[in-house]
Amino acid sequence: MISSPIWLPATLLAGLLQAWRTAVQRRVGQMMSVNAAGLVRYLYGLPFAAVLMLGYHALLRDGLFPAFSSATVIYSALGGLAQILATNLLLMAFHHRNFVVGTAYSKTEAAQGALLSILLLGETLSLLAWIGIAIGVVGVMLLSTGGKRMSAGDFLRALGQPAARYGIASGFFFALTAIAIRRATMDVATPDPISAALTVLVITVALQTVMQGGYLLWREPEQVRRVFETWRVSGQVGFLSALGSACWFTGFATAPVALVRIVGQSEVVFTLSFAHFYLRERLRRSEVIGLLLVVSAVVLALLGARD
Repeated sequence: MISSPIWLPATLLAGLLQAWRTAVQRRVGQMMSVNAAGLVRYLYGLPFAAVLMLGYHALLRDGLFPAFSSATVIYSALGGLAQILATNLLLMAFHHRNFVVGTAYSKTEAAQGALLSILLLGETLSLLAWIGIAIGVVGVMLLSTGGKRMSAGDFLRALGQPAARYGIASGFFFALTAIAIRRATMDVATPDPISAALTVLVITVALQTVMQGGYLLWREPEQVRRVFETWRVSGQVGFLSALGSACWFTGFATAPVALVRIVGQSEVVFTLSFAHFYLRERLRRSEVIGLLLVVSAVVLALLGARD
């Protein structure tokens, strides 16, 4: 059930910020390992997340902070770990195909998230929303071909390639992230969904910094120096990540996970824009067609939400 109309602008803004952040993070990924590039998102994002939470509660909640239970922390930790795995898998996909294609594979998350939210949260979707999911999957799969003409057999074989495996696995863990974060926000003792979202955001990012940072110190200590040497670009990643996650968490706190993720496919629109104008990657005809299908899927999901 949708508890607030704020989910829609929050989700659209989240898509824009995530595409922007991923584009900048890809530059960071060229300077360091996958795990180090993942850490900068949390390490540099934590101060911004804290400022967002403190500022919101100081200005709009009279300095009152909501209580939360151990369940909130547990779900935040599970969601944070799933997001770390998803982010690393997405960065690994980038090493095999271009920016647009790597993101497109991960966008199967919308379909995976819809199925998982039904199984784990008992959420339901309208027929129009399901049609939107199907069209969206076709759109992102068309994007994933990278402009190549492929038969059905070729496409099935392509699913075994590293970019496909990493991208689809990334989408699965992003879907688990969404479900865990929604459960975490439900356990925060406040009727204000933004307050719950920002509280869970700070808890999650703090835990992610510890988890990813601890792993980096253990397995790749030589990369720690690179994390701090690239603070100018890494700071941008952290800032965009904090803002984007705040928007995603607000969406999860106020609407069904499946609906948020379907509309969140609008990120592909922004991804194409960044790929073309920021990374100077060429757009193909198939990518334009895939883009139109994704936009159609989002429109159908919005119409379905009104039923």
